[in-house]
Amino acid sequence: MRVILLQDVKKQGKKNDIIDVKDGYGSYLINNRLAVLETKGSSKVLKKQTEEAALEESLLIKDCETIKNKLEKMTLNFKVNAGKNGQVFGQISTKQIVSELKKKGFDIDKKKIKLDVPINTLGTTNVKIILHKKVEVTLKIHLDK
Repeated sequence: MRVILLQDVKKQGKKNDIIDVKDGYGSYLINNRLAVLETKGSSKVLKKQTEEAALEESLLIKDCETIKNKLEKMTLNFKVNAGKNGQVFGQISTKQIVSELKKKGFDIDKKKIKLDVPINTLGTTNVKIILHKKVEVTLKIHLDK
């Protein structure tokens, strides 16, 4: 029996995969709404859904690329209190970066900002932001007294 998976099934496949299974297991998958029987109609629907998902994905990547181009040209400036040797009292967090980006018109989730090292010295630091799994941008953060 050939079925189209509606969800990821452990050790069987991912959503929208077409797999061959024994009749009993196929009935189990269909009854639990984990799969549908593969027919000409269901194959056409799957193909159409896959094409629509690919189109949405390409549009999302395009939007992320435009945001990337704007962010690459930008430098976020923070005024901080620092000691004599340039060591900052505290550090800049992802929450502060997100609030500064919101002021500039960007709505980015703080989980997408990757801080490899803490931002706690005066000067410019590069921060990686993952907008999409295929689109990464490096943002400059500048700390000044």
